[in-house]
Amino acid sequence: MIDILRSEWTKIRSVRSTVWTLGVTALLMVGIATLISGSAKGSGDGPIPADSAIAMGLIGSMFASLSMATLGVLVISSEYRTGGIRTSLMAVPRRMSLLAGKIVVFTAVSLVVCTVASGVSLLVSLTITQPPSLETGAVVQAVVGGGLYLTACGLFGLGLGTLVRHTPGAIVSAIALMLVLPQLTSALPGRWGKTVSDYFTTNAGSQIVMGRGDNSLGPWTGFGVYLAWIAVAVIAGAVLMQKRDA
Repeated sequence: MIDILRSEWTKIRSVRSTVWTLGVTALLMVGIATLISGSAKGSGDGPIPADSAIAMGLIGSMFASLSMATLGVLVISSEYRTGGIRTSLMAVPRRMSLLAGKIVVFTAVSLVVCTVASGVSLLVSLTITQPPSLETGAVVQAVVGGGLYLTACGLFGLGLGTLVRHTPGAIVSAIALMLVLPQLTSALPGRWGKTVSDYFTTNAGSQIVMGRGDNSLGPWTGFGVYLAWIAVAVIAGAVLMQKRDA
């Protein structure tokens, strides 16, 4: 398994799209936090509460989640596009071991990068807004939550990429499931509509970053629900990867 991890690490760090996508993720986080925090501070409406300052620092995660999902798709779909998956499967005939290696390496890389990006963007926001009071626990949870959420979005993309095997199709699926459909579910009527909306992909997962007061799920409960969605995508992709030809 060590050789598989070393091979996947070589793949992911030697592809320029990985560096570019991770750079875009960090830039989105820090850039949007700077713009929103600077705008709020410049409005001069009085002191900015700590929870608002934290939310401004992580608001970029809404857009960065799509760049991470795209990177997750590319980790697997690019090999199908170029035919490199055949070489990989010749070297590692056990397909589940190959997929597990991709998941482990991608999770480690994205967790480090996304957590650092969340910390820097939050630091920028707090420096600009200078809230009068601040709880260390809330800041730590926000930074850790930002890293976990963006990493989970990347794993969602990886699962969809394994399932669809076609880069544009998997990216469109990720956009639909993470951005478009979660917004549409808010229009569903009645209590059942509210439940569907609360439990739907990023509506649940984003609770760990920016909790919505109208959502019935807590930060960690919502993240757990999101992980269940991701598990379904990854498992479905793994089953098809085991059955289909390369």
